[in-house]
Amino acid sequence: MTTTATTIKDSVHDYIELCPTGEALLDTAPMQRLRYVRQLSTVQLVYPSANHTRFEHSLGVYHLASRAVDQLELDDQLADRLRAAALVHDVGHGPFGHQTEAAIERHVGRHHDEIEWLLTDSEVGDVLEEQGLDPEAVAATVDGRGPLGELVSGSLDVDRMDYLVRDAHHTGVPYGTIDHSRLLYALRTVDGELALEAGNVATAESALIARTLMNATVYGHHVSRIAGAMLDRASERVLRDEVISPEKFARLTDSELFSLLAEHEPTADLERRLRERTLYKRAIWAPRDDVTDEFVGLEYARTRSLEREIAELAGVDPSAVILDSPSEPSSPESRAKIVVDGDLQRLEERSSLVAGLDACARETWRLGVYAPKPILADVQAAAATVLETDAIVAP
Repeated sequence: MTTTATTIKDSVHDYIELCPTGEALLDTAPMQRLRYVRQLSTVQLVYPSANHTRFEHSLGVYHLASRAVDQLELDDQLADRLRAAALVHDVGHGPFGHQTEAAIERHVGRHHDEIEWLLTDSEVGDVLEEQGLDPEAVAATVDGRGPLGELVSGSLDVDRMDYLVRDAHHTGVPYGTIDHSRLLYALRTVDGELALEAGNVATAESALIARTLMNATVYGHHVSRIAGAMLDRASERVLRDEVISPEKFARLTDSELFSLLAEHEPTADLERRLRERTLYKRAIWAPRDDVTDEFVGLEYARTRSLEREIAELAGVDPSAVILDSPSEPSSPESRAKIVVDGDLQRLEERSSLVAGLDACARETWRLGVYAPKPILADVQAAAATVLETDAIVAP
């Protein structure tokens, strides 16, 4: 008797056909939890239609990985491992995804891509073993290691291909629309490395352009950054106060985290502000050229120390000041490999666009200082003094 494959209708890729391993993995609790973790977390406060989830995204990455392994004509064992890794690649994310990632890392010392603990000690691992896959090997693939791990986590991976087109679709912003079909069609393996065949420099450049523009208009939007910074501070407080263990915190859903923050008196106001969108405002929003290297990409302890210094000078409560200093912008896509005259070269070696896009990313970089509106002027003056920058809110 012929068994009909399970298919799922997707808003981006149309019909996604599941292999038996994929179907079994989807039915596990860790994968189903991703239905309740938004893909773009606080970006939804800017783009109301951005309500898609990590679950949808995981299905999309699985679909693109399936197309890639067919294109590359890989052996069945490696193909199954890559498909499985693509499907479970986000299972390690905490509530609100990247917005709580730093707090979780500070308390458990583990990045969301490091999921061996979860794959080897849960029903996900049991399913993998039942399907003839090694959970440790799948975990390594999720982290970009092992044979063709870069297909799942690399400079031009299927994760990036899906989130760019999916996030563009759900926000209504067209800049993330890339030719992912062409990227998949052009994939080749050269001496065990993943590369794009000759003649696809422009195809790779399109992904780099898309992510640069999406960073500027979606991922790095000031409202989302303010909300994300507020969420980070609230998350840190409940973890520091031992309201919940870091391990349990990392397994919460978005709504469960909001409930936890609301029930803890020191974080209740931040939860209300996030829920009602009465966010802190920008006291400082300074371009990279106006910020010395000393205040770029600050570590957490140094950030909190500067916040206390700003608050003391402004005469306000330290909890009312948030300093947000991102690291220097980078372009992972520029390291993608392309076949040129039979040899592998990096995109940055073949593309004059890369340097220009790096400059563009630097131009859109901003250092932020946020505070409630009633004390904004006092915080602005103090922050300008402490951070040695102009008291400006640049566009």
